[in-house]
Amino acid sequence: MNKKFKQLNAFTLAEVLITLGIIGVVAAVTMPTLIQNYKKHVVETRLAKFYTTMNQAIQMSETVNGDKKDWDTLGSGFETDEEGNPDYTKSTAMAWFDKYLKPYLKYARVESFNLLNSTGQVHLYFNDGSVLLFSASGWSFFPDAKKLKIIIDENGLKNFSRDNSGTDYFSFSFLPNNSTTVGKYHYNKGIEPFLVTWDGSLDGQNGLKTSQRYGCKEELPPNGRAYCTALIMLNGWKIPKDYPLKF
Repeated sequence: MNKKFKQLNAFTLAEVLITLGIIGVVAAVTMPTLIQNYKKHVVETRLAKFYTTMNQAIQMSETVNGDKKDWDTLGSGFETDEEGNPDYTKSTAMAWFDKYLKPYLKYARVESFNLLNSTGQVHLYFNDGSVLLFSASGWSFFPDAKKLKIIIDENGLKNFSRDNSGTDYFSFSFLPNNSTTVGKYHYNKGIEPFLVTWDGSLDGQNGLKTSQRYGCKEELPPNGRAYCTALIMLNGWKIPKDYPLKF
């Protein structure tokens, strides 16, 4: 009885190594793009969610506390004791938060920097891993709270660096009672992308991309890239293809 043998074809070691090499090259080329796109998606999603969540909270608060234009001014610093000295356990920004926003938000935790050289700034951590920092000096939203770096040294508090504005954090404002030309894009509105002094253009003297103080551009303006938030919002909360910064 004759036995029939079936010939089995297999890859040689050289062929396997070549294939693995090709896969490695493709991965090396595509992975940075995939990672960058993922980071962009996280930023876009959390920015849009933050904007909606905060403004819904403001609307709910208005049913109890009245028109937002008539709310107490958001303060900076600390309340004072009977002798007029700052009480570093009582942040004025935290008192404002407790009155107007706390009952209408869901969050992981909230704290304030009650230190000698701080502004009593409130740090509001959300359940999605983002954090909002605010006081009268401004509103800064970090889509990833891990990117927030604050140094406290022998000279006092050093806040986060403006170098990473437009990528690690984004600027907002709440100025509902500012009817001046400077704040006209914030008047009678809730939490909005920072647009103070904006001239309504992309490329004008105070344009979103070209402002010497706040422009969203590679070169860092003295006040940070505060207009980057508006540039993303006006694109439907999607980072534009010609965005000047990498994630």
